[in-house]
Amino acid sequence: MNWTTEQENTLTRDIDKLPTLEALQLINREDAQVAAAVAAELPDIARAVEMIVAALETGGRLFYVGAGTSGRLGMLDAAECVPTFSAPPELVQGLIAGGAEAMLRSIEGAEDDLAAGATDLRARQLSSADVVCGIAASGRTPYTIGALDYARSIGARSISIACNRDSPMAARADVIISVDVGPEVIAGSTRLKAGTAQKMILNMLSTASMIGLGKVYGNLMVDVKVTNAKLLRRAVGLVMRLTSLDEAAARQLLEAAKREVKTAVVMQQRSVNYARARQLLAENNGRLRGVVGDL
Repeated sequence: MNWTTEQENTLTRDIDKLPTLEALQLINREDAQVAAAVAAELPDIARAVEMIVAALETGGRLFYVGAGTSGRLGMLDAAECVPTFSAPPELVQGLIAGGAEAMLRSIEGAEDDLAAGATDLRARQLSSADVVCGIAASGRTPYTIGALDYARSIGARSISIACNRDSPMAARADVIISVDVGPEVIAGSTRLKAGTAQKMILNMLSTASMIGLGKVYGNLMVDVKVTNAKLLRRAVGLVMRLTSLDEAAARQLLEAAKREVKTAVVMQQRSVNYARARQLLAENNGRLRGVVGDL
């Protein structure tokens, strides 16, 4: 098969002859096509989000699996769910061919190990309650295929993200996201448009899933995990905005709420103590709107 991700881009054949600015303009024009290509896959991305939310609400986990750039993007998205949404580290996990060392240094050949994908998931005790999201620009990476095959063998749900149509990965997934970004600026360099498309899709999967779990109020990051001075300032600002308290009072309330923004807002708006605020949130599956309505 003539894979799109391996084709030569006829528009960039002379890019090595161009002045720097013109080369960058050409790259930028190619990048501009990515958002439209992702938009064409929104119905399938929505199906994937609904699958993920259903799994996470019932005790399941989400695993991103990939090699090289694809694996690194999955690892990054998983890592960022912790500070952004106070997600437990085990809720969204990334696996990369070659292990953690491959995040910083290319480990050639690791992606060709078909059995390793299954082995790595087995080590995380994958169950039928979980979701496995395979990520590969080509859609034919053995490591990722092995992971999807293992997921199917134990009844776990699965998602395929690839940049070629009718890929081997697609045949192994419950939800198929095949985004056609066209040939790369540099033939075969899928860290470019394909990588950008994958990053956009992963942003959507994690963000929309966390919205579905009630970790966002309006467009506010109310489940932010306060781990540094910047995030503390953000949390204080959120409490100020949602309670109309001044900065000093909002900061005092936030500390009384153990730096939990949603708990602080419930304490103020419902005139309850920390324990009762936590109870009210638990009764509403962590959804702030269910406790305080529209503010």
